[in-house]
Amino acid sequence: MPGEPGATPAIVPGHVLVVDDVEENRDLLVRRLTRLGHTSATAENGRQALELLARTPFDLVLLDIMMPELNGFEVLERMRAAGILHQVPVIVISALTDLDSVVKCIELGADDYLSKPFNATLLRARIGACLDKKRFRDQERKYLLQIEEERARADELLHVILPGAVVDELKRTSAVRPRRHERVAVLFCDVVGFTKYCDAHAPEEVHAHLQQWVDLFEELALTHRLEKIKTIGDAFMATTGLLTPLANPVLLAVQCGLKMVALSPQLPSGWQVRVGIHVGPVVAGVVGHRQYLFDVWGDTVNTASRVESLGLPNAVNLSGAAWKDVAGCCVGTSRGTIQVKGKGELEMFVVERLVDLQD
Repeated sequence: MPGEPGATPAIVPGHVLVVDDVEENRDLLVRRLTRLGHTSATAENGRQALELLARTPFDLVLLDIMMPELNGFEVLERMRAAGILHQVPVIVISALTDLDSVVKCIELGADDYLSKPFNATLLRARIGACLDKKRFRDQERKYLLQIEEERARADELLHVILPGAVVDELKRTSAVRPRRHERVAVLFCDVVGFTKYCDAHAPEEVHAHLQQWVDLFEELALTHRLEKIKTIGDAFMATTGLLTPLANPVLLAVQCGLKMVALSPQLPSGWQVRVGIHVGPVVAGVVGHRQYLFDVWGDTVNTASRVESLGLPNAVNLSGAAWKDVAGCCVGTSRGTIQVKGKGELEMFVVERLVDLQD
């Protein structure tokens, strides 16, 4: 019975290439392999063997040494040069019994060596051992490939969640040091009347429209060199000048904001948006260990959020500090000073359009 002491282990079939210039030897080995449950193909010299190996997957090669055209030593050399020995084990079966020949075969990469005439029981055991070894190698390669695929997917996911420079630092040090950045434009954008819209539409429809909206804004942010930080419900937050220093980060944010205002109503949802922009120092870093989040903090972020929430709908609203950076290249209107909770009075502007070079 299987599993009892002394029981013969089950044979797992393999596909074996028999290489020998003597037809009787090939036939003998093929019959033996068939009785053991294996399939086989034959080659009468080394050249034929290499041609078969190049176009057919084999699990094992039984190789003679003394053959015309290419002998067994040359076959082993070419298999090693082509990397085939890493995939297909080789048992040399030869009438050469001198130690030098045996050693040379092993040094060239053969897995085993049997002398002719071979012992059938020993051949069976050696074939089984080599096929087991190949299956282990194949399984190892499969696992390594799966690991590489998983690593690539994880790396891709990290690049979706975090900026590239942050991913590089995280992979190098397993942490991201928080940093202060001096002149960063922070943009907030949200949907006007979103709560009322949600009350009047099915959740599935709201989600579909929100996905379209975020997709558009992510594309616009990428086009205008903004770094998307996060979405919070119907609010979209991005920065520019954070990871890459820029001469005028506010201008890029304004250009992106104007596109957001113009294109959002063209989506199926027809949503109007309100954009707010402020500029100043921020602290940026990664929070979380199980779920990473790259975020920015500081008064600049809070002020940008206030500018957006107190701004005019369907418009790009700027703080006074942000307006100073673009006053020469934008046409806009001052709204005067507005009382902002926690900050007192804050001057705000509305951008009407970019300055035409012909103006």
